[in-house]
Amino acid sequence: MTPDPAAMSEAVVQGDAALAARLARAAVDSGADLVGAVERGFAAGLRRVGELWEAGDYFLPELVQGAEAMKAAMAVLLPALREGSTGAGRGRVVIGTVAGDLHDIGKGLVAVLLSAHGFEVHDLGTDVPVEAFVARARELDARIVAASALLTTTMQAQRELVRAVAAASFTRPPLVLVGGAPTSAAWAREIGAAWAENALGAARVALELTT
Repeated sequence: MTPDPAAMSEAVVQGDAALAARLARAAVDSGADLVGAVERGFAAGLRRVGELWEAGDYFLPELVQGAEAMKAAMAVLLPALREGSTGAGRGRVVIGTVAGDLHDIGKGLVAVLLSAHGFEVHDLGTDVPVEAFVARARELDARIVAASALLTTTMQAQRELVRAVAAASFTRPPLVLVGGAPTSAAWAREIGAAWAENALGAARVALELTT
């Protein structure tokens, strides 16, 4: 039987890494839609953990346990996702959360799904300066630079990144993909970047940009 996405979500909310891993294995063994399991199941749970943290209902131990449960599930799912990918060799992506912002959940999910869709993903982590994005993208000859901002106060770093990429000496300038809760399609148009609303959308946009 295919595990219920609600059960996957609840395993992450409860910080039960062992259960999350078992549910992930059941999803793989059942032939379920693994991208759907990530987005509607485990990722939904991690977003809920983030909401509870922001509301002050969860504290650091619960946040860490939720993240560990998500990692346990992805350790099972990611090899299967990569094995099922039909887009191997789509190019390199440099991804990170912009300077001043320590949010990792959304960016981490985008990195997972891009990898599953055949991209070689280089995750710079959180609080990444514009210069670090540009330097790594130049070093790797990246096709895409993906930058997440989860705070209105850090969104301007995405504009600065677009400008820095345009001003840098690339043989083939990478495309800039932005996202995060306070961002929008209008914001992306304003700064001259591509935009995705969520992790699944980011994978779709990345595929469109590199096709």
